[in-house]
Amino acid sequence: MLFRKRWIAALAAVMIGTTGTLAVSTILPAALAQTTDAGKDATGVTVVPPPVVETTKEVVENPYSLGALWKTGDFVSRGTLIILVIMSLGSWYIMFTKFYEQFRLMGQAGAARKTFWSAGSVTAGIQSLKDGSPFRYIAETGLGATGKHEGQLLERIDLNTWISMSVQRAIENVQSRLQDGLAFLATVGSTAPFVGLFGTVWGIYHALTAIGIAGQASIDKVAGPVGEALIMTAFGLAVAVPAVLGYNFLVRRNKVAMESVRSFGADLHLALLGQSGKAAG
Repeated sequence: MLFRKRWIAALAAVMIGTTGTLAVSTILPAALAQTTDAGKDATGVTVVPPPVVETTKEVVENPYSLGALWKTGDFVSRGTLIILVIMSLGSWYIMFTKFYEQFRLMGQAGAARKTFWSAGSVTAGIQSLKDGSPFRYIAETGLGATGKHEGQLLERIDLNTWISMSVQRAIENVQSRLQDGLAFLATVGSTAPFVGLFGTVWGIYHALTAIGIAGQASIDKVAGPVGEALIMTAFGLAVAVPAVLGYNFLVRRNKVAMESVRSFGADLHLALLGQSGKAAG
């Protein structure tokens, strides 16, 4: 009896396994066929899936840039910007050229102290100086004054005063040459902020006009004019500040350079008087 129960249990297990295998073998091909036919419609035509659309980021132009100012601004805004650019270029050109000129003058002052006063005469000292040197110009002017002290009118002026006046005039010419361009720097430093302020006012006017036309103060209506106003303000200050600093710096160096020129002129005056006195004696 026990053997018969075990045999019946084994037979049931075999039948269950066979049934599961048949079910799997029937469902799997159906699933594969369904997957294969997923790209076909009811008529059997292959359906192509829609292409994937790539999303690109929208590039928004900066309304506060110089490019936007030039594109959206009118002739007044562009003219103001051009004036500020000319002021800036002129200021930097003058600052570099005057600094180089002062540097050369100080170097020539050192050469004059070494070579001119070690010469045997004023004429020999003049030959030791370089052509175009302001010290040579002053010496040649003073030496020429000693030879031109003739005539009824000039004889009424004593030689000392005549030489002193000639040397002083030469020194003033050198000083005037050193001050060339400084007036432009002073003008730029004092007027550039107001030119930028004019551009600022014009930009605000454009913003108010855009608000009045649109009827609402939306950011897209006032972004361009407000950017124009901000750029003009910053640009005016960027032009004025270097001009003011450069002006003060060059004026200070001019004073130092002119001290050397005046010292040379005073010593030359005495040397010319001594040389004229020996010649007269």
